[in-house]
Amino acid sequence: MFGVTILGNNSALPAFDRHPTAQVVTLGDQQFMVDCGEGTQMQMARYKIRHSRISRIFISHLHGDHYFGLIGLLTSMGLLSREQPLHLHAPPGLIDIIQLQLKVADTVLPYELIFHPLSEEGTIVLEEKLSVSCFRVFHRIECWGFVFRERKNPRKIDRDKAVAYGVPAAFYDRLKKGEDYTNKKGEQILNEWVTVPNRAPLSYAYCADTVYKPALCAHLQHVNLLYHETTYLADLEERAMSRFHSTTHQAAAMALEAGVHRLLIGHFSSKYDKLDAFLEETQSIFPATELALEGCTFLVGAASPFSNNAAFEKEQNSGVTTS
Repeated sequence: MFGVTILGNNSALPAFDRHPTAQVVTLGDQQFMVDCGEGTQMQMARYKIRHSRISRIFISHLHGDHYFGLIGLLTSMGLLSREQPLHLHAPPGLIDIIQLQLKVADTVLPYELIFHPLSEEGTIVLEEKLSVSCFRVFHRIECWGFVFRERKNPRKIDRDKAVAYGVPAAFYDRLKKGEDYTNKKGEQILNEWVTVPNRAPLSYAYCADTVYKPALCAHLQHVNLLYHETTYLADLEERAMSRFHSTTHQAAAMALEAGVHRLLIGHFSSKYDKLDAFLEETQSIFPATELALEGCTFLVGAASPFSNNAAFEKEQNSGVTTS
């Protein structure tokens, strides 16, 4: 199960019941937060996101609408008696801010906060089932995008055939990696006899606040789901450029150039009370576009999102994976 839940989709100012940027990426039994704007805790409660399941937080940059909710979340985790370590990936200056906030409040977190400063492009997380890489985007201050990728073995076990050929279960992990099996008689069981190709790993890219830069497509090639900011409609391209943001048409052009499968758009300016025009303009260039609506969980690799987080929880609990 690989999904993205939208907690906040607005830009600098909360408006029209839209909140500053925050998302939760779920892969299997792990959850990762991407940005943590003001009000994130309230949105987590509203959409039943559990604090305890979040193991890593990624902050793209130090504009307030992307991290002002963080200190409240960190201290709430402490009040809820969190014990497991929490990894925080963010621009270097954030750790000084957090330490100052904790110091003046005379607060000591009861869990280990492990800070990973973002300084170079490349892989920043490498686990058994997941990798995360970061890349620089072009904003008014230092700002980072992230790509989440599944890590999958190249082969899947055909258990009936594996049993028929007498391959012991202890060898299955090696079969998944493509190895052949030799039995006690010295007979070789070819891998292709007892396995089938696995599906391609899924990927999600978060392209944080940025001016339109086609060069970024090098980091976004063929991802299954791309989130790209669209702060303004197409007629305000000059304003978008002056404020280091993007428009609907520019986000669509990025998706086309990068050959992505689906596009999510968000970070809407509070000057707009309705979002219909954002979808219409972007879909006119890139039809496979959806609005990053709050409360929706988008399955990476699926054709459409769940309409709300309750449906997402039901799918998680059922153990069914949609791809």
